[in-house]
Amino acid sequence: MRYKAGLATRERILSAIRELLSERGLEATTVTAVCERAEIGAGSFYNLFESKEEAVLAVIREAIEAVDPDPLGMANDTIADLIGAYMKFIAGDPQLARVYIIIAVGGGLTDPEVAERIMRSHEVRVDRFRQALLRLKPELSVKDATVEVEALLAALLGLAVHRMLDPGFDFEGHALRLIP
Repeated sequence: MRYKAGLATRERILSAIRELLSERGLEATTVTAVCERAEIGAGSFYNLFESKEEAVLAVIREAIEAVDPDPLGMANDTIADLIGAYMKFIAGDPQLARVYIIIAVGGGLTDPEVAERIMRSHEVRVDRFRQALLRLKPELSVKDATVEVEALLAALLGLAVHRMLDPGFDFEGHALRLIP
């Protein structure tokens, strides 16, 4: 029973963090604000997380995992699969997508631990896209495939930011044009 209560409290904390990050950004997402939003005491927060940073990183991990079409890493996804998963993430869960972008851009620039996690995730994503591209175009060198993949990922991020700023923007239509 205590385990279930702890899981429920953990989820309320993570939900509060997602909401606050989406609404106010990283700096305004304080432990106090999280506890108020989750309707818990600070002791409950600290029983589950050592710090705000640890809790925020749990949300980041969740966001990063949500983007992955093949969480087991079987290395059989295509460029279309990977772009499709990114599109599904951005369009399917706009709040979590907003948190991811805020953390990736804002948090990554100001917090070395966040930057390290984001870069590790980015390197994994680059590798996955590169593997998919090399299966499609085996004549490419690893270096050339990496350059193409980095440009593709930058375009996807730019389109996602545009979608966050303008919810009416045709993110999916533009992203689909990147597949060929």
